[in-house]
Amino acid sequence: MDTRSFNKFNPIARFRAPPPTVGVLRLYGVIGTPSPWSRHLSLSGLAQGIEKAFKFRNLKAVALAINSPGGAATQSALIAQRIRAMAEEKDVPVFAFAEDVAASGGYWLACAGDEIYADENSIIGSIGVVSAGFGLDGLIERIGVERRLYTSGEKKALLDPFLRAKPEDVKLLQEIQGDVHESFKGMVRKRRRGKLRADEDELFSGQFWTGRKALELGLIDGIGDLRTVMRERFGDKVKLRPAGLRRSWWQRRHGNAGGAAAAGPADWAGGALAAVEERLRWNRFGL
Repeated sequence: MDTRSFNKFNPIARFRAPPPTVGVLRLYGVIGTPSPWSRHLSLSGLAQGIEKAFKFRNLKAVALAINSPGGAATQSALIAQRIRAMAEEKDVPVFAFAEDVAASGGYWLACAGDEIYADENSIIGSIGVVSAGFGLDGLIERIGVERRLYTSGEKKALLDPFLRAKPEDVKLLQEIQGDVHESFKGMVRKRRRGKLRADEDELFSGQFWTGRKALELGLIDGIGDLRTVMRERFGDKVKLRPAGLRRSWWQRRHGNAGGAAAAGPADWAGGALAAVEERLRWNRFGL
């Protein structure tokens, strides 16, 4: 009789406790509302995966595998809030693991973890807010184009790239950025309470650091990778179960665009601009 047959009729083997399980949720990429040209991280795209990560049998923890240069503040907050809500509902600890980068919104996601780990060379931090755009008013003047814009509401055309920026409009944008920055700082203060070991002026300046320096500053709890830390915490028999959603053959072949094969020039232009924007976010951290 082989081992499997023996275990089938062995009541002790049949009722042996299953190995501990850790649900693994991958948070890779720029954060923001998905478009036909990108697969940005968003709550709508991750909600089912988050639910799945907390439903495995004999679950001991959920691990977040993060590799993100940031993105939209609102989506960062919504994703982190949903993870924390599930952790509290299921009474399960969450561990965050930064890979190449967990910066800006990526660090916001990491703060959803009860403990944060990174590689010595990971990029961590960038706790700030940025808005970018182009001023094209001089260009259209040189090529002889007249901008015609009609609005109802004096602030409706706020910071239009084809108009010269007004100081009062810039001030309003900075006030909005300040509000978002305060939300970000509040998240870090709450989740890293008692662990931060540097002045807030330094930590919240938008600067970023390597994992080694981030550990000194108290932004992370340790140096380590997901598999090693989880095996140390829950034993060599721990099962790491990915919580990603299954994608159909069509989705794997064509991505989110679906009808990409029939896309017109505008679609290709949008895709090119989205790719450039995403590449710039990674390039900011030397990646």
